[in-house]
Amino acid sequence: MAKVIHVHLIHGLKDTKRKDWYFSSISAVYTVFTPEQVGATRNYLLHAGLSGNGTIITTLISGGSGATYKN
Repeated sequence: MAKVIHVHLIHGLKDTKRKDWYFSSISAVYTVFTPEQVGATRNYLLHAGLSGNGTIITTLISGGSGATYKN
């Protein structure tokens, strides 16, 4: 069974209202988002024990109009 990383944003990013994103790996998350947008670094998530279908909830600090969407 393939692993799916689901990222749910409380607030959409600038230029998009999309709040749900799906990735094939933790590393893939960081091709779209910065650690500041995620609220955690890649290394933190890789070592946070997500292998057992776990969930990590981070506190995101909104950059307001300064937040950007990287395509």
